[in-house]
Amino acid sequence: MRVLVVGATGGLGTALVALLQDDRRVTRLTAWSRKVEPVTGGAASARIVREEVDLLDEPSIEAAARSLGEVDLAIVATGLLHDGTLKPEKSWRSLDARDMLRVFEINAIGPALIAKHVLPLLPRDRRAVFAVLSARVGSIGDNRLGGWHSYRASKAALNQYIRCFGIELAAKRPHAICVGLHPGTVDSALSKPFQAAVPPGKLFTPEQSARRLLSVLDSLMPAQSGRVFDWAGIEIGP
Repeated sequence: MRVLVVGATGGLGTALVALLQDDRRVTRLTAWSRKVEPVTGGAASARIVREEVDLLDEPSIEAAARSLGEVDLAIVATGLLHDGTLKPEKSWRSLDARDMLRVFEINAIGPALIAKHVLPLLPRDRRAVFAVLSARVGSIGDNRLGGWHSYRASKAALNQYIRCFGIELAAKRPHAICVGLHPGTVDSALSKPFQAAVPPGKLFTPEQSARRLLSVLDSLMPAQSGRVFDWAGIEIGP
């Protein structure tokens, strides 16, 4: 099985790479990230091909994709909720055009560009999976609290891309699956400022979430393509 992980140096991406490098089914593991960090971990880590790829620079995505060959499993583990200056909005009064654009670029446009160059690499004659980290708050029907406007809207846009790609894949690669994944609340830099509100037992380590997401991906069928699922394999509505 030939695997690609995008966002391989983030909290969840690192955990996914660690689990996949120990999976005997994996014959090639490629890890894309904005910066390539020093590799540690002996022979298993030496099997990983690490490349610098900028999510927002399509030529860098295209160049990296050219060297991949076929891909049986691709996971895009990227996302932006906040950083040093950007924060999720609590009100429409906080909306800022530049912040909104940045959130959409990283949460929706970047993964869509990855899909543009990686979906054609999925095999035509057997099962393959392209998965992107989404979020439960991207569900329009499930939105009862409001707030986090740009993050919610960018994930909703991502979910629509996933739906469109799933429909197109069904015609071109009927054995392939394109899905969104909600990892739950993961103990990472993304969730750190908001962990106080997480119910007991609902804050997952990156390894716990990664293991559950890989289990969900193993269970999916082509008829489920174009949908979004949480860490327990339960579908999240639009």
